[in-house]
Amino acid sequence: MSKLVIGLTGGIGSGKSTVTHYFQELGIEVIDADIIAREVVAIDSPALKAIAENFGDDYIQADGQLNRGLLRSKIFANESDKLWLNKLLHPLIRTQLISKTATAKSSYCILVAPLLIENNLLHLVNRVLVIDVTEETQLERTMHRDSSSLKEVKAILASQTSRSERLAVADDIINNDKASLSEIKAMVLSLDKKYLALTTML
Repeated sequence: MSKLVIGLTGGIGSGKSTVTHYFQELGIEVIDADIIAREVVAIDSPALKAIAENFGDDYIQADGQLNRGLLRSKIFANESDKLWLNKLLHPLIRTQLISKTATAKSSYCILVAPLLIENNLLHLVNRVLVIDVTEETQLERTMHRDSSSLKEVKAILASQTSRSERLAVADDIINNDKASLSEIKAMVLSLDKKYLALTTML
């Protein structure tokens, strides 16, 4: 069982997946809030049925899966719809996060949550690792990766906590603005040694 839970967070386009990949290469278990968020709205799940009942059958694709693009547009355009969805999904996601961190078997584990601060999940982790980039980098990477418009990406950025707020709660920081893959890997290796040393003190 993991003695230490590291909360890994960062804004959209910051490179969280790259960093977590290197931790996984070291045998560290990664619990990803985004993956759990997809699992709780799987085909025929109670949460998916509730979404269809509230928003309509248009939000379910022909293959039975959630129409994520349509739902994303809906909640970004209407705060009350966003609040309703959060009230439905957040308790389900939180329960799974607690369960998975409690049963992780590596010396420490990584809990990846883009909305770690916004969703009040800080109490679930022992330390916070922030993947930090400038807003300009976020805009550029996300528009290129997702073929999203500038307006769409700016709306997502506006819904996330600010860079300064993330850095204010950080125990550790990886600056991924212009870092090469080898530099990121070296930073992860350094943090791995630090976290393993911390586990011996717990």
